[in-house]
Amino acid sequence: MTDKEQPALWKKHSSQIDPAIMAFMIGEDIRLDAELLPYDIQASRAHVQALQRIDILDESECSALCAALDECLEQFRAGSFSLDGRFEDGHSAIEFFLTEKLGDTGKKVHTGRSRNDQVLVATRLWLKDQLQHLHSLCAAMAGILLERAEQDNLPMPGYTHLQRAVVSSSGHWCAGFAEAMLDNLSLVAAAYDLINSNPLGTAAGYGINLPLDREYTTSRLGFARLQLNPMYAQNSRGKLELHALHCLHQVLLDIRRLAWDFSLFCSSEYNFIQLPERYTTGSSIMPNKRNPDFIELLRGTPAVCQGAITEINGLLALPSGYQRDLQLSKAPLLRAFRHGLAALRLLPDLLRGFVWQAPAMLAAIEPSMLATDRAIELVNQGVPFRQAYQQVAEQLQRLSEQDIEQAAIHSIAERVSPGASGHLRLDLLHARLGQLTETASLDESNSG
Repeated sequence: MTDKEQPALWKKHSSQIDPAIMAFMIGEDIRLDAELLPYDIQASRAHVQALQRIDILDESECSALCAALDECLEQFRAGSFSLDGRFEDGHSAIEFFLTEKLGDTGKKVHTGRSRNDQVLVATRLWLKDQLQHLHSLCAAMAGILLERAEQDNLPMPGYTHLQRAVVSSSGHWCAGFAEAMLDNLSLVAAAYDLINSNPLGTAAGYGINLPLDREYTTSRLGFARLQLNPMYAQNSRGKLELHALHCLHQVLLDIRRLAWDFSLFCSSEYNFIQLPERYTTGSSIMPNKRNPDFIELLRGTPAVCQGAITEINGLLALPSGYQRDLQLSKAPLLRAFRHGLAALRLLPDLLRGFVWQAPAMLAAIEPSMLATDRAIELVNQGVPFRQAYQQVAEQLQRLSEQDIEQAAIHSIAERVSPGASGHLRLDLLHARLGQLTETASLDESNSG
């Protein structure tokens, strides 16, 4: 290959690098950096403008570099500039593009920075976008679940130990998962606030002998603050990614429980819900079957995120400063968010579209499930609870004499402790949703 075909921007001597060793060291960077390249270009543009502010670049050089970076992004999105085997990583691809287009001016772009702070800032910008998407999805799911809770509050069994326990309702079920999503909004906002710090300008972890205007790049890139200490900027790689992954994992754990409920509820033994047909698949051998494959894959989705957390945790037994091991954190991070968000994007339509099967839910309510209600009625008449408990236990047969539908509706209405089926307090959950979506620290200023 010619030098043009195989750029060696970091090459310091003429000896040939063993291709097998180089391939091992590069790993998946070329493929993975395709996802980060727009953010790398965005950060490079801010860096170029900051270099002009301290007179490393003149106005014409800055304008030429910014225009070339814009062109690089356009060509990348159009598919006419791609990351391939010519490049070691996305950083070298950008610099090669600039040097090919602008000559010596292009060679100035790396002044005052390292690939270490390049990957940090690109990843940080990418993570901000991912968390914004996650925040929006949690808000959407919370809103839909609250709407479903308002639309109907149908009697259904409440379970403990997977055994029928008391009368509950569909509204209670929906409101429970809505509140889980509200907690998740708080978690996402906290993770976003931690990640919303600018590492650009910390170079290889020890600063640089130039008066870089880091406050300018912080504002230009839409970060809330500087990540000030250069060594900590390097030490935080992996740590902040783990915060984001733990946040995603918490959301997915709630979705796994929801998927488990759906798996049970749509089975013939329960028949509490009907899934939209597009969320089911046919059997390869049994013409009569429609299988909830999507729901089952939802159940497994947290495992992908948990695997990424385990991988990155395994990398972080390191001394201070940059170590090449940290390169291996990129693949699990991107994989987990790509898979997790792809699953979550399909949830809002599912939550809007599933149908409660009221007759089957009512038929599953047994008279004995009214026992707790009857004990509380006796307590209201002055009977000590333990005495009421024993009295009802000895007279369970009498409960079967009631009209079960009317008794179930009455049970829901009388369950008036705050948050229970008869007193869902959806107004409080709606208010909290409004606060979390209006005052959260997530911003839309990531476009630089």
